[in-house]
Amino acid sequence: MNIQGHAAIVTGGASGLGEAVARELARLGAKVAVLDVNMALAEKVATDIGGLACQCDITHTDSVVVALDKAAAAHGPARILMNIAGIGTAKRIVGKDGNAAPLEDFARVINVNLIGSYNISRLFAAACTKLEPMEDGERGVMMFTASVAAFDGQVGQQAYSASKGGLVGMTLPMARDLAQHGIRVCTVAPGLFATPLMKQLPEPVQQSLAASIPFPSRLGKPEEFAQLACHIVTNGHLNGEVIRLDGALRMAPR
Repeated sequence: MNIQGHAAIVTGGASGLGEAVARELARLGAKVAVLDVNMALAEKVATDIGGLACQCDITHTDSVVVALDKAAAAHGPARILMNIAGIGTAKRIVGKDGNAAPLEDFARVINVNLIGSYNISRLFAAACTKLEPMEDGERGVMMFTASVAAFDGQVGQQAYSASKGGLVGMTLPMARDLAQHGIRVCTVAPGLFATPLMKQLPEPVQQSLAASIPFPSRLGKPEEFAQLACHIVTNGHLNGEVIRLDGALRMAPR
């Protein structure tokens, strides 16, 4: 699919990897809707790229429907969905006090990262099936954002790894399910990236993390993630695939 002129939805588009993807899509000529729970940041990014800001909580269907309708009214039906919204947490299943981790903490991460991503994807896909097919019968493409933690989860990452592993496991069956409608589905599993959250860590910690990456021994650049996300859109034979973007990193237990 040629990105130029098409409407795109980016969840978590107000910062970090999502912001980088929103900016790259706009640079390539897409009409971008920036969806995020933080409306102030979403509006800033949307203003910079000539896009549209939509406040959206992907875990609530009403919120998603309102955001998708707003985006469609402004840009027309979307053919591109970038699922990047997510949260992270680290908590041992049994704490130092001997108590079990709260179930609510696990459920919250699963609800946002896995169920929320599925929620907006099912609504996007339903709308996409009603569009006229383009070249090769394609109607749309969506991308999920997993993590190397889906494969190499560290101590305390049960919830995060399970949520990202769920996205990995969902990729192929969803691609097969939507093949009849000409909608492609891929997932990117990033490693350690120089996001605002990462930059909050002390510099020595950042340097140590970067040194653990075989090559190149540096944190990934958000624009590198964005370039891969956009390549998935333009490469029509990429479907049902999970791509690690990690500099050959394999995470240690802790």
